[in-house]
Amino acid sequence: MNTPLLQTNLTSLKRIHQGKVRDIYDIDANTLLMISTDRLSAFDVILPTGIANKGAMLTQMANFWFKKLAHIVPNHLTDITPESVVNNDADKAQLGAGKLSRAVVIKKLKPLPIEAIVRGYLVGSGWKEYKEKGTVCGINLPTGLQQASRLPTPLFTPSSKAAIGEHDENISIAQTEALIGKELADKVAKIAIAFYTEAADYALTRGIIIADTKFEFGLDNNGVLHVMDEVLTPDSSRFWPADTYKIGSNPPSYDKQYV
Repeated sequence: MNTPLLQTNLTSLKRIHQGKVRDIYDIDANTLLMISTDRLSAFDVILPTGIANKGAMLTQMANFWFKKLAHIVPNHLTDITPESVVNNDADKAQLGAGKLSRAVVIKKLKPLPIEAIVRGYLVGSGWKEYKEKGTVCGINLPTGLQQASRLPTPLFTPSSKAAIGEHDENISIAQTEALIGKELADKVAKIAIAFYTEAADYALTRGIIIADTKFEFGLDNNGVLHVMDEVLTPDSSRFWPADTYKIGSNPPSYDKQYV
């Protein structure tokens, strides 16, 4: 497809949610159909133009990481094929196919009201705060770090989950515990850091630095924690080419930051 898919309009299922990039359709009591469109958002604003096949790329990348890191935490994927839940060719065409598949059938989960951000390098808003206060999201760091320095250990820095058109805001660990409870907050932090660390180590073997990323989590009906939505895509992560990385400047990035 050379024309960006900016809007889905399935007739087989009822759409129950439209996010900045993804459209969600109801299947049954346990499952949903999630379609990644080619919409482009930056700083929580949906832009009027899209990028052809962006949604397929996001879906394939996320599926790769979900499956590779499934030993750390369950994820939202099911074994149900998207084509099996729609009943006409027009709907199937909107799902894509093969390497250009943009749809997945996922478990119904109760999303946690936070985004789990993990930072491995000092850049962006973290660098700005560090220059002013010597901290990142209120966490004290050693003196003498430079822009793009690798942090001594990855940091869990959660944020609120804003409505479309509004901006997420960093929140403290105490605020996170107030929202979801200390036990669950500790579990999310531990899993998010483990997920990031293993992914970042693997990406380095492919010449890519994952500077930071965000995860979303949800609970099933039995209270089991799952990672959901998307993971480790250019929409949710900051990727740097390792061969041009140097401390002291903001490296070129394989993500949408330039937009």
